Amino acid sequence: MRPDPAAGTVVAGYRIVEQAGSGGMGVVYRAEETGLGGRPVALKLLPAALAGDPDFRARFLREMRVAAAIDHPNIVPIYRAGEDRGLLYLAMRYVHASDLRHVLEAEGRLDPARALAILGQVARALDAAHARGLVHRDVKPGNILLAPPVLDGDPEHVYLVDFGLARSDSDDRSIGGAGSFLGTPRYAAPEQAAGRQVDGRADGYALGCVLYECLTGQAPFPGGSGEAVLLAHLEAPPPRVTTLRPDLPPAIDQVVARAMAKPPADRFPTCRALITAARAALSSPAGSTAPTPGAAAAPAPTPGTPQPQHPVPGPPVGEATPAARGGPPAVHSPPWPAPPAPSSGCPQPLVAGPARPGGRSGGLSAAAATRAAGPGRPGRLDPARPGQRGRQPR
Repeated sequence: MRPDPAAGTVVAGYRIVEQAGSGGMGVVYRAEETGLGGRPVALKLLPAALAGDPDFRARFLREMRVAAAIDHPNIVPIYRAGEDRGLLYLAMRYVHASDLRHVLEAEGRLDPARALAILGQVARALDAAHARGLVHRDVKPGNILLAPPVLDGDPEHVYLVDFGLARSDSDDRSIGGAGSFLGTPRYAAPEQAAGRQVDGRADGYALGCVLYECLTGQAPFPGGSGEAVLLAHLEAPPPRVTTLRPDLPPAIDQVVARAMAKPPADRFPTCRALITAARAALSSPAGSTAPTPGAAAAPAPTPGTPQPQHPVPGPPVGEATPAARGGPPAVHSPPWPAPPAPSSGCPQPLVAGPARPGGRSGGLSAAAATRAAGPGRPGRLDPARPGQRGRQPR
């Protein structure tokens, strides 16, 4: 089959309607299921060169099997993944939504309450994936879809899309191979930038980068080439939110500094812990820093009583205290759950996701929502260009 099928072509039981986006990791089409009323789907077709690589094909099917097993309201569901006449495909719910990247481009920095509402849903999705031993590896505004609320007054519904770069925590042989970089430089954790093995804490680092961008309107390290940005993630200290937003409490600087700590062990244990700490920091009075938990207020000195000459110890510079994190002291041992045992035998040619009754129609997650195919250079996904409601990601 041609790698660029025309409208009307049927691939794996899905009739292509139109192209929705393209990028280094494939092309996304809006398609319809040929049976059961023509359910709309986002159909991602991977490059023929990748489909012809037996190792890549095996890894893709294995890792999509893990992703398809995740049933979470903030993750666009994968219906099926497999191979049809030499083409690797991924079928997902088609979501009618815009993405956070285009919202930031159109509106600039977000109100802190809205930023926390959006990223809180992303954090829940990531923690659910991490609990299954799956690492996203490309958390960025272009992979965060904002759909209309179901009921008036509800917050916008958020979908995390494009698990096309995801890897199983139990498998070193992730898509792209050992020592290679896959992802988006602006949001890459230091260990990811260096081509080392990553776990869920790399997603937490990326979420910290997105939080910074939501609050300030720009990425933590916005300028220069991709190589220069990766070097900044490896060596430069995290930027302070209050440099661009002096109206926000300084405590948020500590939260971002911990989220973007170079050693993974120094970061938040979960993505939800990061958002909880950010919420506490942003609700503290402007001009205050995070207090040390459990510290009682110092009594007023008695006249004539000599005062101690040594400083009262405080939290290390750049480190959020447990109070700022909204929880107990950090545990520096890797908190990630034991990954599921790898499937035995060879991967099956077809992977089916769990049936999900109801739910919003639509969604590309690779699909449009999956913005999954982000245009860009080989070896990384970039955000889609065109954007409007109903637009599909690239």
